[in-house]
Amino acid sequence: MPFSPPPFVAKDLVLIGGGHSHAIALRALGMNPLPNVRLTLITDVLHTPYSGMLPGYLAGLYDFDECHIDLQPLAKFVGARLIHDRAIALDLATNQVQCAHHPPISFDVLSVDIGSTPLLATVPGAKDYAIPVKPISKFLRVWDAIVEDMRQEPRPMKLGVVGGGAGGVELSLSVRANLQRILRQAGRSADDLEIHVFQRGSELLPERSPWVRRKMQQLMTQRGIQLHLRETVVEVQADRVRCESGLEVACDRLFWVTQAAAAPWIRGSGLAVDERGFMRVNDCLQSISHPQVFAAGDIATMVNHPRPKAGVFAVRHGKPLTENLRRAIQSQPLQPFSPQKQFLILIGLGDETAVASRDPFGFGPTGWLWRWKDNIDRKFMDQFSHLPAMGEDNESQGAIAPEIPTMHCAGCGAKVGSSVLEQVLTRIQAEQGTASTIQIGLDTPDDAAVIQIPANRLLVQTVDYFRALVDDPFLFGQIATNHALSDLFAMGAQPQSALAIATLSYATPEKLQEQLYHLLSGATKVLQATGATLIGGHTTEGSDLAFGLTCNGVVEEHHLLRKNGLQADQALILTKPLGTGTLFAANMQLKAKGRWIEGAIASMLTSNADAAQCFLRHGATACTDVTGFGLLGHLVEMMRASNRAVSLNLNALPVLDGAAETLRHGYLSSLHPQNQQAASWIDSPQAAQRHALYSLLFDPQTSGGLLASVPNAQADACLTALRASGYPHSTIVGYTLATSDPLKVQLQG
Repeated sequence: MPFSPPPFVAKDLVLIGGGHSHAIALRALGMNPLPNVRLTLITDVLHTPYSGMLPGYLAGLYDFDECHIDLQPLAKFVGARLIHDRAIALDLATNQVQCAHHPPISFDVLSVDIGSTPLLATVPGAKDYAIPVKPISKFLRVWDAIVEDMRQEPRPMKLGVVGGGAGGVELSLSVRANLQRILRQAGRSADDLEIHVFQRGSELLPERSPWVRRKMQQLMTQRGIQLHLRETVVEVQADRVRCESGLEVACDRLFWVTQAAAAPWIRGSGLAVDERGFMRVNDCLQSISHPQVFAAGDIATMVNHPRPKAGVFAVRHGKPLTENLRRAIQSQPLQPFSPQKQFLILIGLGDETAVASRDPFGFGPTGWLWRWKDNIDRKFMDQFSHLPAMGEDNESQGAIAPEIPTMHCAGCGAKVGSSVLEQVLTRIQAEQGTASTIQIGLDTPDDAAVIQIPANRLLVQTVDYFRALVDDPFLFGQIATNHALSDLFAMGAQPQSALAIATLSYATPEKLQEQLYHLLSGATKVLQATGATLIGGHTTEGSDLAFGLTCNGVVEEHHLLRKNGLQADQALILTKPLGTGTLFAANMQLKAKGRWIEGAIASMLTSNADAAQCFLRHGATACTDVTGFGLLGHLVEMMRASNRAVSLNLNALPVLDGAAETLRHGYLSSLHPQNQQAASWIDSPQAAQRHALYSLLFDPQTSGGLLASVPNAQADACLTALRASGYPHSTIVGYTLATSDPLKVQLQG
């Protein structure tokens, strides 16, 4: 089962990037956790590609999941906070990571494994028209689109590849194998594909032995790949490449596989770097200028042991990096590491054969070399897709029991210290300001807040509070606030103010302050978007992060939406897809793919504010938000309050990506059995139980959508408006019935 985060946080170990070295380090730290250390992974991609299998993926020999490390279950297994964001700078004076969309994230020890970025700016047109192979995740999205386009409309294509190193050679052969297969399956000639490789030097693979260089040049020529050696690309146009010699070659697509550089923010942060901006590190993979910072993979240049920027070294950095991060966070002496000078590479040819190269020797191509390579790669990936229970790894020394300081008690209500609270609230107040209706709030704190209710308005109030379902407090603050505000939107109210209640995980005062600031920053981001203000709250400490709000809103009486407003001949419209309960139940068991959770989070971050206004404009008479009781439970509440029977179409239910699969495998929320009691309201449920989406009726939702009844004459226009307003999954899921005898749900589909 996943490792639980430490009950007391004293230090922060932060990893930027989900590269090979960090994936290895995460798994190792999960097997042998560090006491009182909070581990955080900051990454802008949730599925990190494994370089060893990428040529096979381009050749169509692997699917996406086989060659990507899913960081979501890995982080869950480790107990790491997963911050899905892009690092953009470091403040090394305060030891903070600046992110594109998060508040600063503090660290005691930092490690960077972000790979490299393409050098395109020096060649006119390259930035506009070339397709850089790095970062790989972006390249693969383009490649997948090319493959799908060719499958839909097979046609002649001319491709160019700039770079004749190992990456360019494998890419050319793999792309050729896949696209020629597609052409043959469509009845087209394999000659409809042209591939041109542009190499500045006189030979391919200049870093490998003469035998391998000659062999690969011979193989590529035999397979119809046109080699342009001693050709320097000086301009890229939309449909062609121009070289320094005057050579011009027509290309529909051009792949850029030349040397890359480091992200500019590495140099900009003041770290010691080499001439291309890569971080200079010592034999312990530690920055030579800032000892609290480590680096591995392509982003690191070992000053005493320079090596090529190759995936094999990123993998081999993993173990020594882990050991030195462990030693650094515990203030122990570091352990030097010397990478080997010679290494074996197995070059896949795209047809399930491979060539082996280890200076000065080479061999192949043969099928058994490919099978050997395939076995090595799959074994590497298995350690991330089949995560062991604690203590199963033979390298683990067993988990170290965290040390819990004795200063925490419940006699004072487990309150957070006043200095922590005051500093955070001062920052929040400065960022959000004060609404005119708030008489006493954060700007002039007192025993309670005082708010002015506008004339001729009704006050609408609701409260919600629950444990964190994501490890990122900034993200959780947004989700919880959207969830709480949805009750107001479901009643047609405009949010005005909110009181927060937070339970923070045990930590030092400095760590508590950052945790609370991230949490409240997420909450105020959502509140401000709706015109509401945070006016106070209460904080405690506990073993688990939890958060909630009491939300206040106002509404004109004639705009008030109730559950009891169902009328005959109305359409039932649901604005968001279902499935958060089953997806996060699977996530707890490390069985949810990262992209599924990413999709669920995107849905939970979508406010229901605009949907509510859209329903009001189109004559909605009843509305509720779909949350803990599941779709059927909330629909039954509307039926009972309105004395109105309904029909519900199971085939029309919008579903989050992955939810149908996790339901099929039996991953259910703990609330699911209670919610299933609502099945007694289904007319003849036995037949419906065989439907694949039947269980989705009882799945509890976090920050779910709105369910509203709209006159049939307005339903299509309402759907169009909802989808244009940012609710693309809005669907008519059922209708009210003319009769309520019996008062039941008639399931269709």
